[in-house]
Amino acid sequence: MTNGSQASSAPIDLYYWPTPNGWKISIMLEECGLPYNVHKINIGAGDQFAEAFLAISPNNRIPAIVDPDGPGGQPISVFESGAILQYLGRKTGQFYPADERQRVLVDEWLFWQMGGFGPMLGQNHHFNNYAPEKIPYAINRYFNETNRLYGVLNKRLAGHDFIADDYSIADMACVGWAKLWERQGQKIEDFPNVKRWLERLLARPAVAKGIGLAAEDRKTADLTKPDAQKVLFGQTAR
Repeated sequence: MTNGSQASSAPIDLYYWPTPNGWKISIMLEECGLPYNVHKINIGAGDQFAEAFLAISPNNRIPAIVDPDGPGGQPISVFESGAILQYLGRKTGQFYPADERQRVLVDEWLFWQMGGFGPMLGQNHHFNNYAPEKIPYAINRYFNETNRLYGVLNKRLAGHDFIADDYSIADMACVGWAKLWERQGQKIEDFPNVKRWLERLLARPAVAKGIGLAAEDRKTADLTKPDAQKVLFGQTAR
């Protein structure tokens, strides 16, 4: 599968599954107009443990990319969604400012997402939807932290259309997680600035297309099944 408008560029190989982390990169590729080929990594079936995938993503997590036209014209593989966003931003000169002060601002919020808004909301999902037993302390812990992080984002977005001064990879990193607010037990009306920002981003064609990539796989994959959960949550190495 190839998408994007820059037909003269060699397509980037995107190793992907339709999750908030996977969406970050499909959105960025669409926003930049870069051609790409999709390689689905079914995380419920254990595709992330295949040796070929581990060679480019040693942490056995999606997303990852291989750019055949990397630095010096040589192929490069990149894993970790934040690193991929930064790489693509530098490669294209889009959505990742060259000005140091502006770049620091984007990096601050990108790292905020990578270190908090993603992992804490992910734990919220886990203990509410996947944990084999309901643990009230864990459920409350991650619900409250999710709520706090939405509050941080809401405060940041007061008087701002985007998380940094302009639309950037920081927004792309956050939007996929924020769109799942209901699943996280949040009331989006409590965060009016986040609500406006979320509506603004989801209206962007590239965001809609990036989130829509392989959407049917997300609908049909049942990650609550014991076999899928054993792969996702019980496996540390192979």
